[in-house]
Amino acid sequence: MNETSTIARHSLSQIKAMRERGEDQTSPEAPEAESLGTDFWSSARVVMPAGKTSVHLRLDNDVVDWFKAAGKGHLTRMNAVLRAYVEAQKHNPSRS
Repeated sequence: MNETSTIARHSLSQIKAMRERGEDQTSPEAPEAESLGTDFWSSARVVMPAGKTSVHLRLDNDVVDWFKAAGKGHLTRMNAVLRAYVEAQKHNPSRS
């Protein structure tokens, strides 16, 4: 028998409400990321990319460890940070 699993996506407020009701499935030992602050999010954009390119990249151990500490999806988060940087540079008139 094939079982199909689905991934539920919830907003931060929905997750907090689930925690209050005791319905959160997150491990109690899972680290909570530090807030990036309102300044970051006031100019952040979520963009659906046209495609992906596989690359081999050497990164500092502490950088990778920091992203991995937040759990699954560390490569996606790294890409999001790079995307935010690229978008900020596109809109920076002083960029050479």
